[in-house]
Amino acid sequence: MIEPSRPEVRQFVAAVNAGDRAALSATLTADATMSDDGTDRDLREWTEREIFTSNGTMAVESESDDGLDLLVRYTNSTWGVMNTRWHFVVADGRISRFETGQA
Repeated sequence: MIEPSRPEVRQFVAAVNAGDRAALSATLTADATMSDDGTDRDLREWTEREIFTSNGTMAVESESDDGLDLLVRYTNSTWGVMNTRWHFVVADGRISRFETGQA
């Protein structure tokens, strides 16, 4: 597992792995959006279901040169272990959008 080089992304991964709602919220802009497998989702509902109530964790396998794209071994109690890709858009030191899906 590697640690993401971008501080915003590193903080996002740490918050997910800690199951820390407040810390995850602090990494996001107030109007942040997200998509899962190409479909926009309600960010708060999705994170509650796919991360917090299902004990989601991210093991980062690799990242792009700019640190905004990750390949992750994602695990939660609903889906088990899956290889996923994550793309982040950062604005003013916070994540304004993330896109995830199966890799």
